Amino acid sequence: MKPVRLMKVFVTRRIPPEGWAALARAADCQVEHWDSDEPIPDKELERGVAGAHGLLCLLTDRVDKRLLDAAGANLKVISTMSVGVDHLALDEIKKRGIRVGYTPDVLTDATAELAVSLLLTTCRRLPEAIEEVRNGGWTSWKPLWMCGYGLTQSTVGIIGLGRIGQSIARRLKPFGIQKFLYTGRQPRPQEAAEFQAEFVSTPKLAAESDFIIVACSLTPATKGLCNKDFFQQMKKTAVFVNISRGDVVNQDDLYQALAGGQIAAAGLDVTTPEPLPTNHPLLTLKNCVILPHIGSATYGTRNTMSLLAANNLLAGLRGEPMPSELKL
Repeated sequence: MKPVRLMKVFVTRRIPPEGWAALARAADCQVEHWDSDEPIPDKELERGVAGAHGLLCLLTDRVDKRLLDAAGANLKVISTMSVGVDHLALDEIKKRGIRVGYTPDVLTDATAELAVSLLLTTCRRLPEAIEEVRNGGWTSWKPLWMCGYGLTQSTVGIIGLGRIGQSIARRLKPFGIQKFLYTGRQPRPQEAAEFQAEFVSTPKLAAESDFIIVACSLTPATKGLCNKDFFQQMKKTAVFVNISRGDVVNQDDLYQALAGGQIAAAGLDVTTPEPLPTNHPLLTLKNCVILPHIGSATYGTRNTMSLLAANNLLAGLRGEPMPSELKL
C-alpha cells in the first residue's frame, strides 16, 4: 500500500491551545512552527514556508511576492489569525490561485470593549490620575483638578461603521450619547438605524464630534486619513481614539495637535511602527494614552481566533468550504 503523502503546514508563531490542538489532530498534515512568542525573522520564515501547502500567519507577518516565491508552487492556502489583511499581498496571492482564510466577527466584541475602555481611560485621564496618587500629587480635593470630558449628551463620530464600529456604538449608546455620526465608503442606512447615526463627510465628522473613534480598515483611501487638516478641523475639547491600524493616522501631525492643544487627548491601541520605540515623542505626552495593540486580547477571543484560523487552513487544504474565507 502506497503511503499517504502528508501536506506540509507552516505556522509562524506559537498559537493558543485550541488552534494548535486542531492542527495536531490533522492526520493528513505535517505541522511545523516557529516555536516562539516573538516574530519569526524573515530568513527563518522563508526557510520554513519553502514547499509548504498551507501557511498559518499573524498580522505581523508580511506575506509578499518574495515570500510567496520562497514558498513555491505547493502553497494553496494562507490562513491569517487576524481580521485585517493589509499584511497580505492580495493581488499576488489571487494571481497564484491561493485561498485566504481570516478571522472576522470572533474578535468584534473584545475589540469594541477595548475601544470603549480606551475612550473612557483617555477622556477621564485615568493614567494621569493613577500617577498622581503614586507620586504624591493627590493633596486634597480641588474643584477642577483631574477634570476630563464626559460622554453624556455628547456627539460621537465613528470612522468606519462596520462590525466593530457598530459594536462600539452599541456599547456607547447607554452612556447617553446625544448623536452618532459616521463616515465610510458609503452610507449604511440599515446598520445606522439602530443608533440613528447620520452619514456625513469626514470634515463634518471631525468638526462636530466630541469624541472620534477610528474603526475602519486600512486601505489606500484610509492611509493617512487623520492628518494635520483633520486635526485642525476638530474641536479643541475633542478626544481622538484609534483602534484600527496605525497607518490611518499621521502620527507626526497627531503629536503636533496634542502638544499644541489643538485637540484635548488621544488614545491609541495601534501605532506605526509596532512596537512603538520607547523614545517616540507621543510617549512624552500626558494627554496621549498608548496601548500595545491589545484590542482582541482576551483568553476566549484569542483561543477562538486560533481555532478558526486552524479550521480555515485545514478546510482549504482539503478542498472544502472554509468557515471564513476572504473572497478575492
